[in-house]
This record gives sequence, C-alpha cells and structure tokens, in this order.
Amino acid sequence: MVRAAFLLALTLLVPVRPCAAGPAEDIAFLDGASWGVSPSSFAALKAQGRERWLAAQLHPPTEVRLPPAAAVQAAPLVPKDSLFERVVALDAQGRAANALTDPEARKAAQQAYQGALNAAARDAAALTILRALYSPDQLRERLAWFWFNRLNVHQGKANLRAMVGDYLDAAIRPHALGRFRDLLEASLRHPAMLRYLDNAENAAGRINENYAREIMELHTMGVGSGYGQADVEALARILTGIGITLKAEDPKVRPERQADILRDGLFLFDPNRHDYGDTLFLGHAIRGRGFDEVREALDILCRHPATARNVTHALALYLLGTEPSPDLQTRLAETFARSDGDIAQVTGVLLRAPEFTDAAAARFKDPVRYVFSALRMAYDTRVVLNTQPVQGWLNRLGEGLFNRTTPDGYPLTAASWAGPGQLATRFEIARQIGSGPAGLFKPAMPDAAEEPAFPLLQNGLYFSALAGTLSAATREALARAVSPQDWNTLYLASPDFMR
Repeated sequence: MVRAAFLLALTLLVPVRPCAAGPAEDIAFLDGASWGVSPSSFAALKAQGRERWLAAQLHPPTEVRLPPAAAVQAAPLVPKDSLFERVVALDAQGRAANALTDPEARKAAQQAYQGALNAAARDAAALTILRALYSPDQLRERLAWFWFNRLNVHQGKANLRAMVGDYLDAAIRPHALGRFRDLLEASLRHPAMLRYLDNAENAAGRINENYAREIMELHTMGVGSGYGQADVEALARILTGIGITLKAEDPKVRPERQADILRDGLFLFDPNRHDYGDTLFLGHAIRGRGFDEVREALDILCRHPATARNVTHALALYLLGTEPSPDLQTRLAETFARSDGDIAQVTGVLLRAPEFTDAAAARFKDPVRYVFSALRMAYDTRVVLNTQPVQGWLNRLGEGLFNRTTPDGYPLTAASWAGPGQLATRFEIARQIGSGPAGLFKPAMPDAAEEPAFPLLQNGLYFSALAGTLSAATREALARAVSPQDWNTLYLASPDFMR
C-alpha cells in the first residue's frame, strides 16, 4: 500500500481535469467554494441550484449557524464572559503567580496560569474546527480563515492565546463577506492585533512603526506599490495612542481632550499618548484631531488602486489555487473599487467566472483544506467529539490554526505545500483517517470509551459522481486495495483528492 500511495503521489504534477459538464463540474465548484464537498453539501447544492446556493452563501445570516449535534459540541467552547473580563482575570492570575515568594508555589501557580491560556487557545481552535466542518455557511468559513491568515496574529506572543478566538469571532468572521474597510478597522481595534504588532507600545515621542508598516505592506497596498518610508512614519504617528487597557476607568486627560477618548472593552484610544501634529500621508494632508485621523487614513488606504489590486489578487489566488488571468484580475480590482471594497461582490465575480471551475485541476489543497475536506467526505454530518487529533494533524502538516509566527500568514501557493516531506505526512494522516475513528469520537469525559465509527468514503456521492472524475492512475491504485482501510488511505492520498 505504501508503494502504491507514493507512486500515486508522483502524479501530483500532472493536472487532473474533471469532466467538462454535469456532476463533475458541480463538484469542482462546490469543493472550491467550501471546505470540501460531502454527500449532504452536494445534495444541498443540487436541490437549490448553483446560483441560489451561491447567493445564499454570499449573504449568510448574521449569526453563526450549526446543525443541532454540532451546536451541542460547540456550546461549551463559547466563552460566557466578555474578552475584557477574561483577560483582566487572567492578568490578575499571572501577576499573583509572579508575586509568590515560595519557588515551588510560584512555579505551580505560573503553570496554572499558562494552562489557562493554553485551554483558551485549544477551545478557540476546537470551535473553529467545528464551524469549518459543519456550518452550512461554508463560504463565510472559508473566507474567515483567509482573512485571519491575511491579517495574521500569532497565538504564541504574550497573552494572545486568550484573545485569538475572539479576534476571529468578533473582528474577522462578521466582516468576511462585508466591506474590506470595516474588516480592516475591526482588526485595527482588536487587542490581539494591537498586541501582536506592537501598536499598544506606539505613543507620541516613542514611535513604533511595526503595525503601520505591516498595514501597508501586507494588509492593503503591498510591497512596491508606491508608498515610502515617510508614509510609514506618518501612519505610525497617526496610529499613536491606539492601544489596550485593563482598567475600568478612563485615563485622566485635559478637559479639551476628554471627548477624544474612545474605548471598547480592551481597546483604548488614549489622547495622552497620541501625536496631534498634522501629517502628509500618501499625498493627503491629514489634520491632527484624534481618532478621526485613523479613520481618514484607513479610507485613503482602502480606496487606493494598489489595495484593490493587491487584496483581490490574494483572494483569487486563495480560491483559484493559481494565478488569475490578467482579465479576471482586472475585473476583480474594478469590482473592488466600484463597490467600495464589497467582499461579497468581488467573491461573486470570482466564483461565477468560468476560470473558477476550470482551475479545479490546479487547486492543490493546503493542509487545512486537505484535513477538513477529508473529514467532511469521510464522516459528512456525523459530528466529531474530539478535535485534538485534527489540531495535531494540522500542526504536523505545518499549518496549525493561529500558529503562524510571522505577520505574512501562511503561503497560498501550491508549491509551498507539495514537497516530499509534506506528502509523506499526508499519507500517514490519510492512513489514520481512513483506517478508523482515530480518536475523533472519544468523548471528553475521563475514561470514556471511543464511540465506534468508520469513514464512509465509498458512499453514494462517490459512486454517482466522484468515481467518474478520477484519473486512470488513481483508479488503478484503488483497484489494488486489499481492504476498505487500504482503499480509504489510497483515495485520501491520491492526487485527485489532494486537488
């Protein structure tokens, strides 16, 4: 089986094209617009028709929806208190631990504090996995991960483990199909971003340019798009005073600055720390007047032609899996500019383009999409009870949730994920998923036995539609399988499934 799987993996460089029309085309469309085709999701697409399905995906309800069984699993993971309350309590716990004089007691208390941070991060990852696997609003979940990755924060810095789930749920997901301008400001106002890129330390007289530089280089315009060091310095000055507070009371400021205080939970715009001088930013004179300077700068950035090109190119690369044609890239950038950064409109143009379905052969799955699509196909609507194996697989494959250390986010290109080491690890994970429950159905209760489960990959969808899309090499390898576990492993390790 190992030899067959690796011989099959060698064909990854050869395009695997679906049939030109019929179920195969719908499968390619659905697989590219969701976290992976499954029997139930394909049935929903066929029942609604592609256009109605897409319209519903582009404009989902505000609330995050889950089927009842998944909602039961997710409920204990949703924090019951506010982020402000959680972070303040954890900060007090950490300070109390560090204040202990007895070495053993201090060590135990510090371990308890770190354990609480780790638990918050695990719950955030588990909740993200459940929503990705089972939410009917699949396109929003795909884009929530894309935008998180583009506006990346790393959970390993400081106390971000306590914030990272809220960053995704409060700043990213609600705006994943909204206006890019709103998404960018929501990210800017979230303490996870302010802590990660050091703007919490940015103050008049003590300028920190880190966040200002990354906003322009990574989040909006892109490298070589016409801004210079003077623009970075100007934006850094504009961003002074934007930081984090753990205090319930407002800072004391001069009476004429009192109205300039702006706070929301942990977020604080502190006039005492802001540089009120006028600036020249990207050719625009911005008058020093407080947080309105920030709003004006964001408007300038989000309406800049370079931002339209850079943001839509990244979105197209993510969903297409390959470079968009010059014509499609132009249409996407024009739609972004004309709609004032309406992400749903841009995504609609992209997903309705013939190029989207035609690019199915090039859409080599990154690790997150590979693992999620394997589980959606293997277990469909049956809800996993333990997401720890999933988190472990993603970490082994190098794309752990919230675990990218650098602000550029995980790479989007297929070449970044198609090396021999990656394929060898995928084969082992394919074997684990294909051979049995792999710990996915072990309840959280101590000493609880794992529920019996077996992945059903040779299902109705496979026989009615998927089988006809497989390459000759994959069909030949599957024909040599000696057991259902062997067949499952070969199928999940095949280039057809990885694309």
